[in-house]
This record gives sequence, structure tokens and C-alpha cells, in this order.
Amino acid sequence: MLEWLESSSLAVWVGQSTSVWAMPTILTLHTMGLAVLVGASWVLDLRLLGMSRHIPLSAFRWVFPVITVGLAVNLATGVMLFTKSATTLGTAVPFLIKMVLVAAGVATLMPIRALVLRSDPLGQERSARVSAAPAIEASARPRRLALVSILAWAGAVTAGRLLAYLP
Repeated sequence: MLEWLESSSLAVWVGQSTSVWAMPTILTLHTMGLAVLVGASWVLDLRLLGMSRHIPLSAFRWVFPVITVGLAVNLATGVMLFTKSATTLGTAVPFLIKMVLVAAGVATLMPIRALVLRSDPLGQERSARVSAAPAIEASARPRRLALVSILAWAGAVTAGRLLAYLP
């Protein structure tokens, strides 16, 4: 299957085209998508770890559409890059580690998103949860999620970078 994928017209175009729209643009878009995805995620993660506590958590709702765009760009360009070297990447430990770490980073987004969406725009808890929202934000769980997110994205970026050194 990996050989078939690597011989597909998309893979051949990505790997052998002299067009600026092939490999250079795909790599640039993959890098930019990663910067947007990881950068936006880290902004929220750092807030959950205690930076800028004076800014209400609800002020970070903008992060999720931005993360979605970065993730979509990386998914599309990542598939293109994978097809070019499917037989090498499909069995490479750094690539498999990268995929596990990307999955871990994405998995942290759902509970973090739920926490942010539960927060009140004025920085106060919703009336139905008078004491729950600040307690949730101040609890160890959001900090652990933020730490896992930061470590997962840092590891995914590192593992991805190491892919350039595969034979």
C-alpha cells in the first residue's frame, strides 16, 4: 500500500515537479500551518499555566478557530508530504512518534476547549456554577492538560524536524 501511495500521481508531482507550487510551497504551508497551530495552542496553554491571569479565560475563545485552520493546513500538506516518501515515512520511528504526539496534542484540545467555553466573558463564573468555574480553572487538571499539550506539540515539532535526516 505504501508503495502504491508513493507511486501515485500526487506523490510523483510533489517529489519530482520543478514547479514552485510543488515541494517548496507545500513545505512552506506545512511550516506556517504548524506555527499557527502550535503558537495558538501555546498561547492558551501558557494562560492555563498561570501567565496573564488577569485576562479572563473566555478571552481565548478565538484560539480554537485559529487552531482548526492550522490543523487543516497541516493535515492537507502533511498528506501530500507523506505520499512523496510513504515507504520511508510509513516505517520510520520518528514519523510514528510524531503522529502519536500530534494525536496527543489534538486530544488535549477538547477538554481545554470545554473549559474555555464554560468560562464567562466577564471573567466570572456562570450563575449556575457560582463556585465551580474558578475552581476548575485553578485546579491541577487544566495545568496538566496544558503541560501535556506543550510537551506533545514540542515533541511533534522535534520529531517532524528529525524526519529531514532520514535516509
